Amino acid sequence: MMIDRRTFLKTSGAAVAAASLAAEARSADASSPGWKKAFMLGTSQGPILPDFERLKEAGFQGVELISPNKLDRAEVLRARDKTGLVIHGVSGANHWKEPLSHPDPKVVESSLAAIRQELEDCRAYGGTTVLVVPAVVNEKVSYRDAYKRSKEAISKLLPDAEKHGVKIAIEEVWNKFLLSPVEFSRYIDEFDSPWLGAYFDVGNVVEYGYPQEWIRELGKRILKIHIKEYKKDRRFNYLLGEGEIDWAEVRKALIEVGYQGWITAEVPKRDLGDVVKRMDKLLQMGA
Repeated sequence: MMIDRRTFLKTSGAAVAAASLAAEARSADASSPGWKKAFMLGTSQGPILPDFERLKEAGFQGVELISPNKLDRAEVLRARDKTGLVIHGVSGANHWKEPLSHPDPKVVESSLAAIRQELEDCRAYGGTTVLVVPAVVNEKVSYRDAYKRSKEAISKLLPDAEKHGVKIAIEEVWNKFLLSPVEFSRYIDEFDSPWLGAYFDVGNVVEYGYPQEWIRELGKRILKIHIKEYKKDRRFNYLLGEGEIDWAEVRKALIEVGYQGWITAEVPKRDLGDVVKRMDKLLQMGA
């Protein structure tokens, strides 16, 4: 079929315009990936409102609390509602001293009870995830036993997670367990549950890997992100952006896997405004 010059130019122009709009949309998505800034508040005996007010004033949108805690739940909810901060999740307080991999069944039962309390607290706060360290490998607990025991224990918690509508987010830490992104992915996949995923901590893997590689491997399994800085000589004792993490590559990897959600700073509660500025600079949040 013959196509005259006018029709060809008109059709070509439309195609170019469509391609340009698509490129702009991709660019907008890349520069505004839908990340929200939060701060891990850690242990607090209350009153909680002053902490929430400082976080809000500094520019944070959300907060992560420790549970179980000694806070008055009604007071926490009043502080949340007054400041508008989102309590997006809680982190377990007992998983180091009472790991799910412990050889004593009584210790494991105590740990399970604590995590059930965390799930209940998280639901009450309006959060979506409970951070769980699944196991601790040491001289008395082999890797094989840690793997088996933690999986058995966490499987018992999945019905509770579903009941509360709160997901269990497994974090990789310095516990000599889940030492590669491939293994971490496999561990999560073996549960085959929509109520369990990964809580990826960018700083925790720098000692033995590259966070951007972990992010690409974990992909859609990632439920939440923790950030902190790291450098080998003084480990985590650096301000964000002053260590050895390649934040440009971290950002690129997060965008590649389509991560959207909370990025929580797990750093000392010092100059909160400076933390926000550093987060914005490193990740170009809201660019």
